[in-house]
Amino acid sequence: MTTFASGTDTLTRDALTVLQPGFTGTTAPDWLLRRLGEGLASVGLFGRNIASPGQLAALTAQLRAERDDVLVAIDEEGGDVTRLEVRTGSSFPGNHALGAVDDVELTEQVALELGRRLAACGVNLNWAPSADVNSNPANPVIGVRSFGADTGLVARHTAAYVTGLQAAGVAACTKHFPGHGDTAVDSHHALPRIDADLSVLQSRELVPFRAAIAAGSRAVMSAHILVPALDPDRPATLSRRILTGLLREELGYDGLIVTDGMEMQAIAATYGIERGSVLAIAAGADAICVGGGLADDDTVRRLRDALVSAVRSGELSEERLADAANRVRELAEWTAAAAASRTVSPAASGPVTVSPANGLNGSNTSNGPAGTGGASGTGATGVTGGAGAADGSGGAGGTAAGADVGLVAARRALTVTRSAAYTPLTEAPYVAALTPVANIAVGDETPWGVAAELARLFPGTGTGSFSGEDAGASALAAAAGRPLVAVVRDEHRHPWMAAALDTLLAARPDTVVVEMGVPQSAPRGALHIATHGAARVCGQAAAEAIAGE
Repeated sequence: MTTFASGTDTLTRDALTVLQPGFTGTTAPDWLLRRLGEGLASVGLFGRNIASPGQLAALTAQLRAERDDVLVAIDEEGGDVTRLEVRTGSSFPGNHALGAVDDVELTEQVALELGRRLAACGVNLNWAPSADVNSNPANPVIGVRSFGADTGLVARHTAAYVTGLQAAGVAACTKHFPGHGDTAVDSHHALPRIDADLSVLQSRELVPFRAAIAAGSRAVMSAHILVPALDPDRPATLSRRILTGLLREELGYDGLIVTDGMEMQAIAATYGIERGSVLAIAAGADAICVGGGLADDDTVRRLRDALVSAVRSGELSEERLADAANRVRELAEWTAAAAASRTVSPAASGPVTVSPANGLNGSNTSNGPAGTGGASGTGATGVTGGAGAADGSGGAGGTAAGADVGLVAARRALTVTRSAAYTPLTEAPYVAALTPVANIAVGDETPWGVAAELARLFPGTGTGSFSGEDAGASALAAAAGRPLVAVVRDEHRHPWMAAALDTLLAARPDTVVVEMGVPQSAPRGALHIATHGAARVCGQAAAEAIAGE
């Protein structure tokens, strides 16, 4: 068992215990190891901390050599938000793709395999899944991180994800309570507000969280959002009405409550991280997530001292802080017991059985009138299956038992709309990526698109990134007559992107369009592929479909 440094009093240890800080580098700095010896119980990992599975396993072993029951947390949603594969793109499609397939067994299996890979590297707490109902198509930060806009669908897949992840011995942290889906503001930048009335919140936002709680989610993450119907004065992370009155008392949740990153501007720019952390613990939060942007010993010291001072001044009760620290320790005990009951290694995960595909030829299909694919796309004459197969084999790529479950899921998630005249590519194309600014949760360091995958199939494939008012004209000039593939991400949210597609399709009606965000706009182009996310496997599945495989 961990031996704490002498001279660290109970109050200080409890204040350290409730923090989940990050750090820079691929090995643990001395200050972090020292804090673990003084009572720090959790560490948060980000893409900057990960170079390979072997390096990550060595890092988590280094942390456990200092404190054997440390919670090692990560923001690994799969799909667009990946830290484990930040430099290559994820081997797993994200929530929106899984929701598009709508096979809860598949969602559970994807989460199980992701959990196995995390556990093999020594990670035991995942800040996932997102249980947000993406009811606002203009949402700039949730989007494909959500299973969808249908409440029932989001609820059943949230529960399946929690079940699969925790079966691997990794605690799920369902987020962002009480629901971040109906926002048009990114809480990384400002404080969003949801003006839905209580009946809507009860029947929409809260339903997936009820499902997650019923599934046994070990942790829940709060959202930095103002919801006047629940608390007109304070954002959810700082609201006793929401964290204690609603989540604890009304919904009966007894696990760990974690805040979203306290350095996000919704909190940092309005309350500051020190006062925000005190208010969050007082409101009922048990763990303070910080470190995405502030990742040093000074941040840990500031937050520790703020909590200790708040107890000594009477602003925060010592009992509340102790209760929060005890919940952290209880989760650590659960993860330790889960690790002891399983032998997990990178080679031990084995094949995963995937159930038969839903829909025609294994892809997701629209239910609109015949010949339209569910939406009026120019020249669209129908929707056919993607690269999957009705027997669950995943089409080109072998049997489900032998293929990677993430790629199988990505293939099944495709929605493909073909024109009558479309024929598969036979020569190297030019890929024009119409590239929006990435939100902070996704980050801009993770590659996305189909160019790399098409280049494997068609050596000599060219590519370029375009944005702004002249994106369409610039892409046409760069393509120089080669077969053209246009890749977009949330076309419906970016007028310049829609205008660029107008330009491309007017000049080149043979253009293939790949939508890797939420497919809110009508499909158009000689071939339109909706991947429902920008994970690496989504790009691979789309490239296979473009090539006719």
